[in-house]
Amino acid sequence: MKTLITGAAGAKAHQLMKKLIPAGIVLGDYAALPAFMLKDGAMLVLPNPGTPSYVHLMLTLCLDNDINVVYALQNVEYDLLNAARQLFTEYGITVLRPGDEIQ
Repeated sequence: MKTLITGAAGAKAHQLMKKLIPAGIVLGDYAALPAFMLKDGAMLVLPNPGTPSYVHLMLTLCLDNDINVVYALQNVEYDLLNAARQLFTEYGITVLRPGDEIQ
């Protein structure tokens, strides 16, 4: 199982990654990322939260990549995913924001 931290283009994601156990952490962002960052699979291109099917695209991404925890760093991402928390929970995926760290 893996943990996804959104907002990979910003420092906040990297700071959170250092607080967590590093094994199984994947960073992702919907902002443009350089190709070399995506090459080894340690970073993912995420769907844009402005897309009407954002929640379903994120659920699919999590299931396809064996992700069971999502730290949504952008407020718009968190708000959308939190509104669909029950759906994610049914698939064994926990949606968190910084400060909700799992110990």
